[in-house]
Amino acid sequence: MPVSEAWLQRLASARQQRVDHQRWRHRQVNTLGTLDFAGNDYLGLAHNPRVQAAQAEGARRFGAGAGASHLVSGHLEVHDALEDALAEWTGRQRALLFSTGYMANLGVLQALADSNTAIFQDRLNHASLLDGAVLSGARSRRFHHRDSADLERLLARSSAPHKLVVSDGVFSMDGDVADIATLAHVSQQHNAWLMIDDAHGLGVLGANGSGCVEGFDSQAVPILVGTLGKALGTAGAFVAGDAALIEHLIQFARSYIYTTAQPPSIAAATLEALAIVQREPEHRQRLQRHISYFRQQAQALGLPLADSHTPIQPLLLGNEPRTMAWAAKLAQRGIHVGAIRPPTVPNGAARLRITLSARHKPEDIDRLIEGLSACQREEAACPA
Repeated sequence: MPVSEAWLQRLASARQQRVDHQRWRHRQVNTLGTLDFAGNDYLGLAHNPRVQAAQAEGARRFGAGAGASHLVSGHLEVHDALEDALAEWTGRQRALLFSTGYMANLGVLQALADSNTAIFQDRLNHASLLDGAVLSGARSRRFHHRDSADLERLLARSSAPHKLVVSDGVFSMDGDVADIATLAHVSQQHNAWLMIDDAHGLGVLGANGSGCVEGFDSQAVPILVGTLGKALGTAGAFVAGDAALIEHLIQFARSYIYTTAQPPSIAAATLEALAIVQREPEHRQRLQRHISYFRQQAQALGLPLADSHTPIQPLLLGNEPRTMAWAAKLAQRGIHVGAIRPPTVPNGAARLRITLSARHKPEDIDRLIEGLSACQREEAACPA
């Protein structure tokens, strides 16, 4: 058999397995007019005119692309200004830009961990954190979700010279929040560093919008990762911490060293978005009102909501065909929600991942609630 045929058969086999389990994914083109309850633009800043204008001006001033990696000639003054602003916002000495959140997590774990390191991860951590641990070559253990006693048990049994505890800040599929204080205490008790990926908390949580780590310094949380493409509405990511950490990453994080720097227009737009987050709490306050209103209305219908008080509001339907049917019925009404199935979530935990934004209007939420109510009524009329 020709080599190409063998490869094509392998691809066809993998496809057929997914199709047989009704888990083959399809991209959707999100058209104008569709009501989006699936994205992560929590503060609506991706559509903010000032952020858009800053991006356009950044492109005119600095060019459409950086043209090289940060260590060659791609680190421009706008990147430097953004790193300084992010460090100040998060209360850290330094910050370092990465092109994506995935690359940030891969880079940190690959640069810090090796075969003499033990990594302890929350069982529901994002895929990029799990993949980064594999890339590092470290020994990796996963503790029960938000279970500090299980983490402490694993740490106490480890004889590794270096220990690293890793957790999401806000868990992307469940919307619940890590107990930062307890994680920090347990980590310090066992001489471990703590790494928090606050992708879904930055801009949303905290009195000043600086996330679930607000009030915790670099002694408590030595490694802070944040993304710019969610509440800040742009793209890219950063790592914040002490100067020694950042200098180490510049030297050893391969996903930082060997890639073109973030487009300068994105950095310019992010600077404006960050200023809005810091100076205009009304966006965050409006989002919190939306979350409260949605939960009140959904609970009145008896919908199976997860216990989340973040913009991520999972509707736990459990059954995969049921989840896909509800998503399709909402799509027919011009409402886009995330239909999340295994392997992204455990078997039996399929859900609609509904996300709220400050950009939504109360009537948008009413339209979503009516759509969910219609799904309920149709299901009751025609039970499976």
